[in-house]
Formats: sequence, C-alpha cells, structure tokens
Amino acid sequence: MFSLIEKAVIAMALLRLLSGSIEIFAAYLMIKLNEVDKALIINSSLAFVGPLILIITTTIGIVGISDKISYSKFFWIFLGVALIIYGVKK
Repeated sequence: MFSLIEKAVIAMALLRLLSGSIEIFAAYLMIKLNEVDKALIINSSLAFVGPLILIITTTIGIVGISDKISYSKFFWIFLGVALIIYGVKK
C-alpha cells in the first residue's frame, strides 16, 4: 500500500524546491529594487545557480542508480550533462 520514497529522489526534489525558491526570491528582489542594473546583477547570479543545481541533482540521481548501469552509460550521461552546460554557456 505505502511505498518508501528513495533518499536520492527526496534529495533531488528538495534541491529542485530550493532552486525554485531561489528563483522566486530573486524575482521578488527584482521587483522590490525596481532598478534595471540591480535586476541584471540578480539575474546574472541565477546563471550560476541553475547549472550548479543541475549538476548536483544529476550526480545524486546517478549515484542512486549506480548499481544498475554500466560504466559506458556513466560516460554518456556525464558527456550529455557537459554538453548541456556547454550549450547554455555559449
């Protein structure tokens, strides 16, 4: 009837909630400060938070399934994440 939620899933969800909360707080700060230059600084700082949360969340997920996948799949997963980050930065 009740299924236990895996620790990795809880950690990943909590990180995403934290990330979303940071985004909402940043939007609130932008509105409260009401200056374009300060809003741009806040927005630029969010460019650091997003990829960092992506990397940490992906790492937690991979560790959670590490006993179920092969080393070659690890390579492809990390390559995919690296390409996502590279694409976002360019």
